[in-house]
Amino acid sequence: MAVTQTLQQSVDQFLYRKAELCDAQSWDEYLELFDENSTFHVPQRGSEHVYTTDPKRSMSLIYYANRTWLEDRVFRLRTGKSAASTPLPRTLHQITNVRIAECEHGELEVKANWATFYARHGVAEHFFGRATYQLQPAGGSWKIARKHVLLLNDTINAVLDFYHL
Repeated sequence: MAVTQTLQQSVDQFLYRKAELCDAQSWDEYLELFDENSTFHVPQRGSEHVYTTDPKRSMSLIYYANRTWLEDRVFRLRTGKSAASTPLPRTLHQITNVRIAECEHGELEVKANWATFYARHGVAEHFFGRATYQLQPAGGSWKIARKHVLLLNDTINAVLDFYHL
C-alpha cells in the first residue's frame, strides 16, 4: 500500500519534533512521545553484522522495558545523580531516509537513519545508525510503542545514553 504524502509528512514532523525536544532537553515533552508500555532497545553487536536479539537473554547497550525506565533515567539526569552525564552534552539530532509501513489497527512501522552530533568538555563526537519505531495513533499525532536502534559506530568514545540516539 502506498504511503500518502500527508502520512509521510506527519511521521517526518513527529520524528523531527522528537529530535528537537531531545536537543532542547525538554524532557517532560520528550517523555510524552512514548507510550507507557513502550520499549527502547539498543542491542549489542555480537559480530560485524550480527546484533543480539533478545534483551532479556543477551547483553544490550540500552534496554528500557517500559517508559518508567526512561522516566527513571531522566530523573537521574535532572537530579545530578548521573555523574557520567554531568554536564549533559549539547546534541544535534538529524533524521533521514524515513520509510513507513502501515500495520494493523492504524499502527506504523517506521524505519529511519539518524546521526547525533554531541559536544561535551570541548570535544565534539557523533553517533549514527538506523532506528525502527512502532508508532501508535494518538490524537492527531503518534506515540512511540517501540524504539529499536542499531548503533553503527565501531567505537563508543562516551558513555552511551538515550539522548545520544
